[in-house]
Amino acid sequence: MDWANTIIQGILLGGLYALFAAGLSLMFGVMRFVNIAHGDFIVTAAYGALVVVTTTGVHPVLALLVVPAGMGVLGYLGQRFLLNRTLGNDLLPPLLVTFGLSIIIQNVLLELFSADSQKLLSGPLETASLGIGGGLSIGLMPLLIFASAVAVIGVLQLIFYRTSLGRILRATSDDQDTVRLMGADNAKIFAYATALASVVVGIAGVYLAVRTNFDPATGPARLLFAFEAVIIGGLGNLWGTLVGGIVLGVAQTLGAQVNPGLQILAGHLAFLIVLVLKPNGLFPKMKG
Repeated sequence: MDWANTIIQGILLGGLYALFAAGLSLMFGVMRFVNIAHGDFIVTAAYGALVVVTTTGVHPVLALLVVPAGMGVLGYLGQRFLLNRTLGNDLLPPLLVTFGLSIIIQNVLLELFSADSQKLLSGPLETASLGIGGGLSIGLMPLLIFASAVAVIGVLQLIFYRTSLGRILRATSDDQDTVRLMGADNAKIFAYATALASVVVGIAGVYLAVRTNFDPATGPARLLFAFEAVIIGGLGNLWGTLVGGIVLGVAQTLGAQVNPGLQILAGHLAFLIVLVLKPNGLFPKMKG
């Protein structure tokens, strides 16, 4: 029973990792662009939720109505007026710029909020659970996070395969030069993709704030978890990203069940094993 509960908790934790990874996967899928500051943007969204809750007194979950929208606007502006200038055949400039952004964001957050660890309390929702029989129960907050991850990825899939914006994004992903020759503005397309990814980052940041402690220096670890989930699932495959998050979450909880000190290491080992056996991930991106 303990092992079954451990696996269930790992699956639910995988939902949070999938939210961390979905935005990263989307940006790579469209622009072939890895954002080194991705984890710091997640932490920024978590602090945004903290500001919303402390200034308005609303329940932390209601910050989902504000923070993702704000992150979407910031993502659009940042891509439109800064990151687009770094894109090209050379992969180094965007890596260097986002690395610099990571350092700047961490120091700004440190200056504004100090190094103290923060966490948003969600009241009764934090301890509420749902019995599923056999002496097992599922926490409502982890279940909400997992359901949100499934919903977010489902909505992204609908956008990609059922809307004109999605068709343009997929075409740009397949062949940027041809799309440009057809009259599309790649700069705007990239900005729309980043705005969409940033909305997901905002959702992930709010759930990070209510699920665990965070501080200005926790961004790189969130980036690592997101990167591992993306690689395990397959680059550019959103549903694969969900599976990658689950694999990572289950590996961590199983490692913690054996020895608490093995939790993070077990996730890294699972990532390494998948990378060796399936270098393209479990579900490489499918053209569509």
